[in-house]
Amino acid sequence: MSQFDKTQVVDVLNHLLEAELAGVVRYTHYSFLVFGFSRIPIVSWLRDQANESLLHAQQVGEWITTLGAYPSLGIGALLDSHKHDMSAILQESLATEGKALDLYRDLLRLVEGHSVALEEFARQMIQAEELHAADVDKMLRKPGEVRAFAARND
Repeated sequence: MSQFDKTQVVDVLNHLLEAELAGVVRYTHYSFLVFGFSRIPIVSWLRDQANESLLHAQQVGEWITTLGAYPSLGIGALLDSHKHDMSAILQESLATEGKALDLYRDLLRLVEGHSVALEEFARQMIQAEELHAADVDKMLRKPGEVRAFAARND
């Protein structure tokens, strides 16, 4: 196997670390803003997402140090539309998760054919992000609606 560009890979990994840490903050923040009859299961789901983002950040950070580099202390963008109904929260989540998915795809392109371990890590993260996006898309649909939410917004 040929060598990959370590500087580029670490750069993408650091952007992923920052994005995942922003996810921890964002999902935790969202969990404070849920009210109404469905509060308990939705808050639980949002906090599970925060925990998953933290796990992903830890995994990414470990890869950065495995490659002999220094993990970023930054946190990704924490944009807030100040619209706090569940639809707005889920749409923001879908948008930010899409950006993380693009970064994981960038990582895969950089390491494909060069590192089986990093390739598999990138593929696992892509799978997790795609499944998460699919769940959020389903949550954004009105009951009984089959057509994907994302398809209505293209």
